[in-house]
Amino acid sequence: MIRLSPIGQRRWANFKANRRAYWSMWIFLFLFVVTLCAEFVANDRPLAVRFQGEWRFPIFQFYSEQDFGGEFATEAEYHAPEVRCLIATGGLEDCLDWPEEILAEVEATGTVDGQPVAEPGRAIWPLIPYSYNTINYGVLTAPSPPDRNHWLGTDDQTRDVVARVIYGFRISVLFALVVAAISSVIGIASGAIQGYFGGVIDLFFQRVVEIWVNLPSLYIIIILSAIFTMNFWLLTLLIAFFSWTSLVGVVRAEFLRARNFEYVRAARALGVSDLTIMFRHLLPNAMVATLTLLPFIITGAIGGLAALDFLGLGLPPAYPSLGELALQGKNRLNAPWLGFTAFFTFAIMLSLLVFIFEGVRDAFDPRKTFR
Repeated sequence: MIRLSPIGQRRWANFKANRRAYWSMWIFLFLFVVTLCAEFVANDRPLAVRFQGEWRFPIFQFYSEQDFGGEFATEAEYHAPEVRCLIATGGLEDCLDWPEEILAEVEATGTVDGQPVAEPGRAIWPLIPYSYNTINYGVLTAPSPPDRNHWLGTDDQTRDVVARVIYGFRISVLFALVVAAISSVIGIASGAIQGYFGGVIDLFFQRVVEIWVNLPSLYIIIILSAIFTMNFWLLTLLIAFFSWTSLVGVVRAEFLRARNFEYVRAARALGVSDLTIMFRHLLPNAMVATLTLLPFIITGAIGGLAALDFLGLGLPPAYPSLGELALQGKNRLNAPWLGFTAFFTFAIMLSLLVFIFEGVRDAFDPRKTFR
């Protein structure tokens, strides 16, 4: 069990006192953990397959169709009737021409016309038997409305919308957290150096920040996306390099205000290094203002990624994208489930994050004490 210091206990009590933030944290953590384990929740490969008396785990390992008694050396397509038949009958080749009704009976009961199969097998599927890029060739119209196989319907390529939302949620949150981390490190360090040392260093950095803020970031990203092939890390660095300036002002102001306090002068007189004074004694005073801006950085990163994907300038098409889902909702007005899904996903995600950081801000504010 983790033992918190008295100040940590006070902060945790302040956070719990904000009931909206407290419950938003648990809801968001549940959704985030589910999406982190997306391969176990939504996948077009079974979690486990019992074949000829032994267990195989396609979710972790490659298996060709030949491994199940088929003809091809390529990866088995577990949704294909031939592979389902080979698994259910233990590799019996005579079943390849069986109709769907008999195949379903073998999978459900392990018998054919009342006669048991010699070595029946089975496949254990995830809750959603589709990945974000799985194309369902059995769907007649694209996009198709919600049904019992596709809870939120399919998109214009017959890919399952629920699976794309799960994977897209994970990509968006991880992207925003990495952007916020990089932006915080650069912004806090820059603001701390400016505010603590002041003078020529402060003037120089202020001019750099002013120039950086006025750069047309969207146009620069569009130009770079036309030159380079965008990927997750390249886009993350680009967004982070234009987000760090929002933290400089508040951190600089807190350091300018506190650098001449008595305890700072006493620390200098005792020979404490500047780095220790900055990040052990002065930075905690700037945490409230910093945490106030963090939700804007995170939500701005999610919105920026969605906007770039909506314009076709963000992540490559191979990535699951909520922005691309929103674009499909705009282009497919006859499929309202696409637009509604994208809207509610963004609304729930961003609202939970804002509520959580409201509670974090209250927890780190020494002026607030809740009973």
